Amino acid sequence: MIPALLAGPGDLIVFNLLRYLTFRAGAACMTALVVSMLFGPMMIRGLRGFQRGGQPIRADGPERHLVEKKGTPTMGGVLILTALTVSTLLWADLRNGMVWAVLVLTLGFGMLGFADDWLKVTKRNTKGVSARGKLVVQFGLALVVAVAILWFVPAGLDSSLSVPVFKEVLIPFGIFFPLVGMLVMVGSSNAVNLTDGLDGLAIVPVMIAAGVFALIAYLVGNRVFSDYLQLHFVPGTGELAVFCSALIGAGLGFLWFNAPPAKVFMGDTGSLALGGALGAVAVATKHEVVLAIVGGVFVVETLSVMIQVFWFKRTGRRVFLMAPLHHHFEKKGWAEPTIVIRFWIISMILALVGLSTLKIR
Repeated sequence: MIPALLAGPGDLIVFNLLRYLTFRAGAACMTALVVSMLFGPMMIRGLRGFQRGGQPIRADGPERHLVEKKGTPTMGGVLILTALTVSTLLWADLRNGMVWAVLVLTLGFGMLGFADDWLKVTKRNTKGVSARGKLVVQFGLALVVAVAILWFVPAGLDSSLSVPVFKEVLIPFGIFFPLVGMLVMVGSSNAVNLTDGLDGLAIVPVMIAAGVFALIAYLVGNRVFSDYLQLHFVPGTGELAVFCSALIGAGLGFLWFNAPPAKVFMGDTGSLALGGALGAVAVATKHEVVLAIVGGVFVVETLSVMIQVFWFKRTGRRVFLMAPLHHHFEKKGWAEPTIVIRFWIISMILALVGLSTLKIR
């Protein structure tokens, strides 16, 4: 503070602005957006150069994908994670343990997704890392991060699941709560991964959810606001608003290149990481159930796959023309932009429902 006081009035104003969480959150969003826009074209050229044939397209998927999406490079999640990481490190308070826990999980899942994408593009098939291998890594990393996050959560809240609307209701899980946190992170990660099947389909709902949780993190981490809204106060979570804002900016920058027709796909590098990030923030802010509401599109997409697999194994018949659900609508003849925009609208509605739980008590 002393150097700032000795500097000119302009420097002092800037220093004071840095103390405000809202300013740093806005700056994080803009920084991530600028980084994405500046480095996006160069990164896409690099991805296209070494991938050549682009992302391998599933032969059993919608027929038009074999033509329309052929040659499009994947691993665009590298761009999102680069912008997100740079912006978070620049604007967040790095003394905050929750920021590091969420960032470690995000980058860890991103590295797993990168390995999966790398195997797909180098071996020219759609298999990548085995499903069992993915889950082992995801569960292991998520469990460690869940324990780390709960270390910073006040006693009483650290072993309980809060229920929206009912301010006094806490479901105790005791020493098993880290397993609950682990399931939230892994489930969210794979749900976003399943949703990422059309241009722009996953990234916008992710940004919408990130916007909701930026607000939740800000309110829950502020004693005055949390008391007024009768929310559970969790010290330190306010800094996650900076992380979520950076995620929004990185997502906007990526969407510029992912808008139909996409110049790049995020791949598992992006989808596994972003889903895991949302799950980690939900666990840290003690709003795990609200994530299921706000991310309802991801939940429904996942359920459609589970229902399809279960029913087909039991009867040999399909419930949907194709799963996940967005492919069902493709098979019914809906245009891709129609599916994507309607899913966006549903995500916005669910976001409003999730936000309403903050006031209804």
